[in-house]
Amino acid sequence: MQRLLLKFLYVMAAIRYPQYRGDLPYFIRDNWFARLNQLRFVRRDYFTRKPYKVISFQGEFDQELRYCLPFAYWHHRNGTLKQTIGCANTKPFYYFSENHTERYTERIWQKGYDSYDVPNMTHSPTYDFGKWTPPPFKSHYRNNLFVYNKPLLVIANKYNIEWDRPPINFLSIDALDRLISRLKRTYQIVYNRPLSGQIVLDNSEIMDLGEHAWIRANHPEVLLMNDLFEQYRTQVANYNHLQLMVYANADRFVSMHGGTAALASYFGGINVILSHPGGGFEHAFDEYSTIFPAFSGAKILHAKSTEEVFAYVDQYF
Repeated sequence: MQRLLLKFLYVMAAIRYPQYRGDLPYFIRDNWFARLNQLRFVRRDYFTRKPYKVISFQGEFDQELRYCLPFAYWHHRNGTLKQTIGCANTKPFYYFSENHTERYTERIWQKGYDSYDVPNMTHSPTYDFGKWTPPPFKSHYRNNLFVYNKPLLVIANKYNIEWDRPPINFLSIDALDRLISRLKRTYQIVYNRPLSGQIVLDNSEIMDLGEHAWIRANHPEVLLMNDLFEQYRTQVANYNHLQLMVYANADRFVSMHGGTAALASYFGGINVILSHPGGGFEHAFDEYSTIFPAFSGAKILHAKSTEEVFAYVDQYF
């Protein structure tokens, strides 16, 4: 029955969105089926409303931020969340869960697909926000520890394998030099690119850009998240906790395609996202205008090239 319904939904998606190439209706199909699957829980979600929902996730960080966390927080607010299960060091993201277990030591990107327990579990031109409430990270983690004389700005870079190809969405050392030189007089910049030992990895191998030592030598005014982690190791639970605390005090972000961009979009303000065309489905479905602003009401500026990053920074920062 499920296979027949999935085939039917694919045909309906192809008819509804004829402008998309042949593989994209599969995402829409899965998204629709995941929404329909929620009909099984109408009585428990809206009438009995007792804790029953166990939410377990081992997939990509980006998907967890987009779909799983808002679903879990909705159940928390609804009074129906029983337990959450995630990867190591995810407790700070699930601070609202009274029973959170860190079961997994690696992320497996395939775990996020062919799973219909969470609505909106994949890319789509539209989303159902009925059971989708992002946790208020900014208000929960705002603090007096990471406060500086100038407004805080986070550059959240990455440099890793993307779709089994060399790095695509990243700021090179030359680009960082240009960006930091423009912004450091106005902002206290925190540069964030986690190392492989600080986060749970998925299929995207982290590579060596060599920029941390370069920033220390050429822009000592910039604070490195890696250095902050060493400095405040006794005051934060883990690297994710540190990121949440620093981000909560910032209103300006420059971030990269993927989980880096999703996390920065949770904290309001302005987030310039570098996402080159041809990389990912966010472009086809215009998701930088739909789900990304919905995380926190942040102004999302989608830069399709490094030059557009500079243009947005000049205009809005």
